[in-house]
Amino acid sequence: MSSASDSFIEATHETETSPSSPSEIDSLPSSPTTSSLASSADDGEETDAEREWKESLQQLELLLTMVVVPYVGKYFGRKCAYWGWAKFMEWKYPVEVVVTSEKAFKGTGAVEAAASL
Repeated sequence: MSSASDSFIEATHETETSPSSPSEIDSLPSSPTTSSLASSADDGEETDAEREWKESLQQLELLLTMVVVPYVGKYFGRKCAYWGWAKFMEWKYPVEVVVTSEKAFKGTGAVEAAASL
């Protein structure tokens, strides 16, 4: 009769020789190594970070296009219009347009530009 240790050796010997054809070996699932697991986790974090970066850029772009650019354009457009009107009045009529308080003029321009936003 065979002992328990003999059957263990036979079972081990059978499992080593069981995948005999290459197709059986190819069909076995491959287990990922620890380094590939770590790299796949890093890839997931990078994609999350990239997605958040793209969302931040979209929000910044919306802020610029919807708030900052119209406000700045309106402010400088009004400054240009006031300058042009002063030059026209000086050319057409014998008047001199003088801004008495530069701070008040700039502040009023900023408030008027923001009034309709």
